[in-house]
Amino acid sequence: MKQTIQRYFAAFNAGDTEGMLDCLTEDIAHHVNEGKIRRGKPAFAEFCAHMSRCYREELTEIVVFLDETGTRGAAEFIVNGTYLATDPGLPEATGQGYRLPGGSFFTLEGGRISRVTTYYNLADWIAQVS
Repeated sequence: MKQTIQRYFAAFNAGDTEGMLDCLTEDIAHHVNEGKIRRGKPAFAEFCAHMSRCYREELTEIVVFLDETGTRGAAEFIVNGTYLATDPGLPEATGQGYRLPGGSFFTLEGGRISRVTTYYNLADWIAQVS
């Protein structure tokens, strides 16, 4: 199961949405840092398309943790990004760079991710891009 999480992050870093989707269950529950829970692969793909328009990000210093049952996992990482296009409700994008710690929590079922919850400090990000 740790390999599934590692594959998910490798696909993220490659900008490979299809690769990320391949790691997910059909009914994925995607809990984002700010906003409502998105359910299902189509909603996840739509979110990824939006993020790709507004941000270019690479995750580094990734450390993956897994519980003894292999059904719950977590990861800590550093988000290294560029703010490409203004995201509605957020500061104006002018190509600003940012770097901040983040984390994700996972539920795994049948070798796939059925829940991903991602956290980062939005106030820190806003301060870096403002």
